[in-house]
Amino acid sequence: MALREYQVAGADFLRASARGMMLAPVGAGKTATVLTAMAGAIAAGQARRFLVLAPKRVAQSVWATEAALWAPGLRVVLALGTPAARTAALRAPADVVVTNYDCLQWLAEQALDFDAIVFDELTRLKNASGKRFKALEKVIGKVDIRWGLTGSFTSNGLEDVFGQCKMIDRSLLGRSKGAFLQQYFYCANREYGEWHVLPGSLASVMARIKPATYLLEPGEYSDTLPPAHTVVLACEMADTTGYEAMRQQFVLDLGNDAQAIAASAAAVTSKLQQMASGFIYADGETHWLADHKLDRLAELLAENQRAPTIIVYNYKAELAALQQDYGARAITLDAPDAIARWNAGEIELLLVHPKSAGHGLNLQAGGCRVVFFSLPWSLELYEQTIGRLHRSGQRHAVWVYVLVASGTIDDKILTALRDKKSVSDIAVEALK
Repeated sequence: MALREYQVAGADFLRASARGMMLAPVGAGKTATVLTAMAGAIAAGQARRFLVLAPKRVAQSVWATEAALWAPGLRVVLALGTPAARTAALRAPADVVVTNYDCLQWLAEQALDFDAIVFDELTRLKNASGKRFKALEKVIGKVDIRWGLTGSFTSNGLEDVFGQCKMIDRSLLGRSKGAFLQQYFYCANREYGEWHVLPGSLASVMARIKPATYLLEPGEYSDTLPPAHTVVLACEMADTTGYEAMRQQFVLDLGNDAQAIAASAAAVTSKLQQMASGFIYADGETHWLADHKLDRLAELLAENQRAPTIIVYNYKAELAALQQDYGARAITLDAPDAIARWNAGEIELLLVHPKSAGHGLNLQAGGCRVVFFSLPWSLELYEQTIGRLHRSGQRHAVWVYVLVASGTIDDKILTALRDKKSVSDIAVEALK
């Protein structure tokens, strides 16, 4: 197994940077790159023992597998499962201990013996006031080597950058979130803590963090990946009366004296997204109102001659409907050996939630089609989910289908994702 030239350069950058970040699009090979840097750092005596923090599914199924390919000399153990199993892993004579972000508060109570740490998907630490962040800060004060991996610093805006950079090196953007906001934002509504970016702030922040950031240039790897095509499929709701009632009055009459009520503007957003998919939750039950997306999905799968397809859902009601319609043809990531079976071509429909399939999973061998039955609001989750297929090793053009109920909140979510993409693109340009 040989790294590409840009991966070698990335590994060299990390080796030369005790506090560094690597910004790389999904599928570019961040894990292989950092494993190479870790092995080199240990061999050269720069580091003795690494702690790796990763999303749960990535910690479970990616790191040990990738280490066997790219750094077979490293002794890797997984600190997952029960507290006793995690404790045993921490005490094991390993070069690398991998655990997940959900274990951070437990980890903060342990006696740790690491001089280097890798944050896989650094955006998990964007909230500098969160419990995870504070728990981690308590235990890594003496850890000199800190490397962060991410696909985007600004998946939901410039404000996200502060926490990520503070975890790597406080000197990058300072220690105080308040001071950061005062310098680069203006307060539009103090009562609600609403801050807007000042003109020129994005470029200024990117200039400050650029020396600590390795950026993969698109031109260095884009020709190694097949194209990715996005197709928006409009699904017409036959009757929008109920949708409009919920949008305007926050109430939907379901008959038999049953009602779906949204208690706030935030709640009505979720209700409208449910209705755009054809159902609504009310009083702990699921009420299906229309089949426009299910019908369009069936047509699409037939048009593609039942080719292997990933279907992305956001609500349990959507998952239940898909399982009812497709039965044994459709499985979830929780099924036994789901990833291996998908990549072996044994699964026709793989049902995934963006939070479960958002990071690290290699699914490119099993197919090249993904359908968003409904969309996440997070640009990071949207792009990372697509990146499970559109990544190194994919041999075919990737087709991304987005089911959009015309004239509904689906349009607004899609627009929001595109706007966030613009911010992310500008940030990347500033780092070049």
